[in-house]
Amino acid sequence: MEPMVPARLILQSGEKFEGACPSWQKTDFFGEVVFATGMTGYVESLTDPSYAGQILTFTFPLIGNYGVPDKSLWESGKIHAKGVIVSTLTSYNFHYQAEMNLVQWLRKQNIPLLTGIDTRALTKTLRKEGVALGVITRDEKRPKQFFDPNQTDLVAEVTIKKPQVYGKGKKTIIAIDCGMKENILRSLLKFPIVIKRVPADYDFTDEEFDGVFISNGPGDPVVCKKTIAHIEKALAKKKPVFGICLGAQLLALSIGAKTHKLPYGHRGQNQPCQHLGDGRCYLTSQNHGYAITEKTLPKNWRVTFRNLNDGSVEGIEHQSLPFFAVQFHPEACPGPTDTLWLFDKFYELIQ
Repeated sequence: MEPMVPARLILQSGEKFEGACPSWQKTDFFGEVVFATGMTGYVESLTDPSYAGQILTFTFPLIGNYGVPDKSLWESGKIHAKGVIVSTLTSYNFHYQAEMNLVQWLRKQNIPLLTGIDTRALTKTLRKEGVALGVITRDEKRPKQFFDPNQTDLVAEVTIKKPQVYGKGKKTIIAIDCGMKENILRSLLKFPIVIKRVPADYDFTDEEFDGVFISNGPGDPVVCKKTIAHIEKALAKKKPVFGICLGAQLLALSIGAKTHKLPYGHRGQNQPCQHLGDGRCYLTSQNHGYAITEKTLPKNWRVTFRNLNDGSVEGIEHQSLPFFAVQFHPEACPGPTDTLWLFDKFYELIQ
């Protein structure tokens, strides 16, 4: 175990949560403080590009007990969260796939850790007051300024730099990478199709394709102006479009709807949603701080999924054209795979 020293989380409001951090953490680490529910999945969550700019608090009290596996089980090539907050930390690995412990991994990637704090009290604060800007620090004084990651183009930081092509088949889809999780790619590659994965600001609209996929990603969707413009042009071709998470918000913005920031977001792999078409309920994996504003949807669009905790929009589709999107993650990782059938739906549409 790394030597630990006193440290704290200071919120922009001035509220402090005392704990400890590894001794190598000597500077301040800023981010938007959020929380995620669920008992497992810390490796997948931390490598999810949608957490870029955020300090992630795990509500489950014990974190790190199964260590960190090799990169083939990560959701991207590195940790994207700006920091990690846990109640009780263990550096012992009890899993055959573990290659290092959580503390070693965080130090290797220069990601700050704060442990020993009352994460229940912090979560209650975030639920009451909303997500907040904060800093993990060894200093006792509140910083004069706090950095808001949502005011920057976080998608530009996590998207790929050049187009990449995967798979084989007679049909081709464009996959807009706004911070795409690797299990989305794995889920799409189960079908006999060609996948052209492109940067978020890449103009693909004059190319030949049979469908468009819009990935998850971090930050405020309204920042992605070029992506929204390209989606709007693609919709005019009336070819199938499928969006996930940020992709749902970008699709909504491209049809003239609006989005809004949720008080404390939906993060974790146990978020309940109802499919309005048949009334069935699903546990879903989610990671988003923004949502589609239902009353702004055009008349030819309808809500398909709804969050059972707060009633927010979790899915939309066009009433006659092959356009649809969901706010949750049907590819899971972490979480249940109950909604993997949405990838089958997309594949059937492009046939």
